Amino acid sequence: MKDEIRQLLETCIENGSEADLNSLAYLLNGMKQKLNQNRSTYIDGILQMDRKIDEKTCEITIPIHPILNNNLDIVHGGITATVLDTTMGSLANYILPKGFGAVTNQLNIHYIAPGIGESLHCKAEIVHKGSKTMVISGEAYRSDGKKIAYATGTFFIISK
Repeated sequence: MKDEIRQLLETCIENGSEADLNSLAYLLNGMKQKLNQNRSTYIDGILQMDRKIDEKTCEITIPIHPILNNNLDIVHGGITATVLDTTMGSLANYILPKGFGAVTNQLNIHYIAPGIGESLHCKAEIVHKGSKTMVISGEAYRSDGKKIAYATGTFFIISK
């Protein structure tokens, strides 16, 4: 497996443009952070999430890198959805007692403006916490402060 990966990397390095190599370095840096246990998941490492969380809110900020863009050169909606879902899900899991977890049941997103700039910042707040489900709202902002998306998520509360 290691030889296959080395060959793959060598091919990418030999044939990649500067933009390709920049993107490869971005991905490998995220992987390195995960391997060094500076990140909890691969997606956390790849997106280089900076997380702040307390009993009422969770905030996650990621740098915007060209690798996250769609063919219109704006952040892909799926990336925005992933960061919103992670922000809301992190809050849901943070407030639950030991032995319980939360998983996304439904995610609704309204895209408002293009994701451009230096970073994407998401903030989540609890709307409702029941015994079996939670509803959490989230908003995504670009670095100039403009809101780019609004979301709500319903999360099932499960035993781990």
